[in-house]
Amino acid sequence: MILTTQITLANVFTRLIDAYPWAEPGAKLLLLILAVLATHAIARYALLPWSIRIIRFSSSTWDDALIKYKVLHRLIPILPLLVLNRGVEFIPILNDPITILIQRLAVSIIVVMVAASINGMLSAINEIYSNTSLSKSRPLKGYLQVLQILIYIIAGIIVIAALINQSPLYLLSGLGAMTAVLLLVFRDTLLSLVAGIQLTSNDLIRLGDWIEMPGFNADGAVVDIALNSVRVQNWDRTTSIIPTHKFLENSFKNWRTMFESGGRRIKRSIYIDMSTIRFLTAEEIERFRHYVVLKDYIEEKLTEIQTHNASITAPEEASIHANTRQLTNIGTFRAYVSQYLRKHPMIHQELTFLVRQLQPTAEGLPLEIYVFTNDTRWAIYEGVQADVFDHVLSVIPDFGLRVFQNPSGHDIAQITSAVAANNTAQNNPAHLPIPATDEAQRKPAPVQETN
Repeated sequence: MILTTQITLANVFTRLIDAYPWAEPGAKLLLLILAVLATHAIARYALLPWSIRIIRFSSSTWDDALIKYKVLHRLIPILPLLVLNRGVEFIPILNDPITILIQRLAVSIIVVMVAASINGMLSAINEIYSNTSLSKSRPLKGYLQVLQILIYIIAGIIVIAALINQSPLYLLSGLGAMTAVLLLVFRDTLLSLVAGIQLTSNDLIRLGDWIEMPGFNADGAVVDIALNSVRVQNWDRTTSIIPTHKFLENSFKNWRTMFESGGRRIKRSIYIDMSTIRFLTAEEIERFRHYVVLKDYIEEKLTEIQTHNASITAPEEASIHANTRQLTNIGTFRAYVSQYLRKHPMIHQELTFLVRQLQPTAEGLPLEIYVFTNDTRWAIYEGVQADVFDHVLSVIPDFGLRVFQNPSGHDIAQITSAVAANNTAQNNPAHLPIPATDEAQRKPAPVQETN
């Protein structure tokens, strides 16, 4: 019974084919289309979700990057294209040129999809590597981008070779004549590749480094190191894009070693009005003995001064200031600042520590503070620096010193008012002060010296 049915169906199909010659190639073409669509549906709605489900339920996290960069998604068209490439040969309705063209296009698309999948894999590798501590000092992004460029070049050669039905070696042999053109086109890329190798091998730049590059208005943290460019997030929230090879052509400052040392430098000067520099009086010395940070300094200096001055036996020599040693307000003030910073909890005591005088200028005598804070955070550093100079500027008058400041509009107004008042007094003798008649009042007060 079954055999009879099969024979009957075969006869029906044979008669239909004899009656309609186009039915057989049409049926084969329809079957090929259905096969391609079915393969795509299986790959897209069965294999891909199943693979993604396995990756998501795995205990490891590195394979999640494969989903993020759609490595598996780009492989989906390959299966239906393979079915199309092999099945188009069995469609007699298509002549040979059309069949060959479809096959070459299918191969070309397969090559492009494979290259795209490999590039997605390289991007996933870069993200996986970026989560490691080693990536901060040895970024791979530039090298991976070189591989991506090479993969696309190779894929392009294979696609062209497939379309013209030639061996890829045939095209590669012609690249020798195009070397000069390629070097010109990829000049910046090649320079950036060499620069990237030197930057990473010499550990000149890392992700997160604070760099300054005035030529490109860059002052901030490095957030990305790519093949052709380095991206810097400036402190004003702008972004500077610097070609990688420019780091070998221009100077730049990297603040990383400052953070690693654990100290951040304070280097700032106060300009002292030199007309206020003088010797200390006995009353001032006695008062400074009660300053906690100056107590030891005063005792030590007085002992040295007394020992030195005791060696001068001639009274006429001892009466000359140049022959004796005395305490000055500027020296005592410098000692005060030094001892104050020595006891400051936020000043690093192991790094360079200087409180020094610089060469006098037209603005006065610079007293420079050159120390390091023990906290490198920007906000903390600025707060410590401000607190130090708040105190130093406030205590200067205690030493009889004055900070130099160019005359302002307020100063000029005061001088003008004083001159006007003086002129008024001179024009009106009734307002003039009564001159002193006592000889003692006309004599200057004696200056008390400290031996």
